Amino acid sequence: MGGTLLLVILVWLGGDAIVTGQGRTPWLGLAALLFVVPLVTAFSVRPAVFANDDRLRVRNPFRVIVLPWATVVSLRSRYTNEVVDSAGTKYQLYAVPVSLRARNRAQRRQALADARPSARADSSGRTSLESRPERAAADRTMQELRELCEARAKAPGSQGEPSARWSWEVMGPSIAGAVLLVILLVTG
Repeated sequence: MGGTLLLVILVWLGGDAIVTGQGRTPWLGLAALLFVVPLVTAFSVRPAVFANDDRLRVRNPFRVIVLPWATVVSLRSRYTNEVVDSAGTKYQLYAVPVSLRARNRAQRRQALADARPSARADSSGRTSLESRPERAAADRTMQELRELCEARAKAPGSQGEPSARWSWEVMGPSIAGAVLLVILLVTG
């Protein structure tokens, strides 16, 4: 949400500089937009984690990593969420941010739930549903990914080699905008 709002403000201000600017201002506005918009998009809108029966695809700001489930050794969640492949290479999951505040809140709620007397059987003999352990959203996501990895690691479609590629569709425009901006500022 914040990244989208920032993109709207950038396009509004940059568009105004391009349309109503005089002299070199439109070119500076265009170069600045070309430099900044891909970076804001890369760090706010672009990150994602896709999991299916065969593989885990991680779209980070500047790289796309594809890991078949058979190559995933562990999915760790400490101060950052990361996946480790069979070669020992670690990849961060930018799309699943760790919130220590949410983790502490979930632990407090779980401690309160554990401290309450059990409501499993009331006076009429009926039982209520058992409550699931309270967890932060990122920890629940990582647990789901771990379960999927364990279930699908031996499947024939989950075999293969991990691959990682640079996201030139993000870096190219940003590099071009930076070069154009430097040239315009130096020749100023």
